[in-house]
Amino acid sequence: MKLYQSERKNERGVTLIELLVVMIILALIAALASQRVFGKLESTRRTAAKNQIVELEGALDLFRLDVGRYPTGTEGLESLRTKPPGLENWDGPYLKKDLPLDPWKKPFVYRFPGEHGDFDLVSFGPDGVEGGEGDSAADIVSWK
Repeated sequence: MKLYQSERKNERGVTLIELLVVMIILALIAALASQRVFGKLESTRRTAAKNQIVELEGALDLFRLDVGRYPTGTEGLESLRTKPPGLENWDGPYLKKDLPLDPWKKPFVYRFPGEHGDFDLVSFGPDGVEGGEGDSAADIVSWK
């Protein structure tokens, strides 16, 4: 019996405190990594919105080449997919797929005439509200 007890004294197990310390360290590492990932995700969404605006600008330019003008504010971006009444030179659809939503699943805002050019295209960004600054609130616009 004494032999068995002496062998057990030499064995070292993991205590609950050690296990908790390791879990806390892993949780801290995960929190830091997730902040970096979510920061990149927002940056990627902003880039995607800019790319979608460029694609819409190209389709609007094709519309203008055929019709002789950009769509009116009333006709809106839908005129890139569906022929508005009374436009004989319309040769669309000018987009292969349905009108895209911005990366935050909201429609792009089209203004004609534009305040910053012939037309303005805007995504209000993650907050969905016009205006704002910083990655969490700034609008993505066609004129910048």
